[in-house]
Amino acid sequence: MILYNETVKIENAIHDEWLKWMRQVHIPKVMNTGQFQSHRVCRLMEQDQTDGITYAIQYFAEGMTEVFTYQSDFEKAHQKEHKEKFEGKFVAFRTLLKVLD
Repeated sequence: MILYNETVKIENAIHDEWLKWMRQVHIPKVMNTGQFQSHRVCRLMEQDQTDGITYAIQYFAEGMTEVFTYQSDFEKAHQKEHKEKFEGKFVAFRTLLKVLD
């Protein structure tokens, strides 16, 4: 199992709007690609939240084939939509992890 993780720090002023959009629009679009089996939304704890709140949006794929398909066929469009909607209000990075247990 592969974990595709999006870590996003979103400004406090638009946090509620962003989280609603993620749950109602972005995450369903990612899941509708058929490349991930499940997802999880996590909020980082013990972080300085003065300039924003940090989340880890985790998507679980069966293997690297599904991740590569997502990255080549869907990822750029999803990132573009996110950037256009919240430009200048967030920082984000993505990581891939192999789930061992």
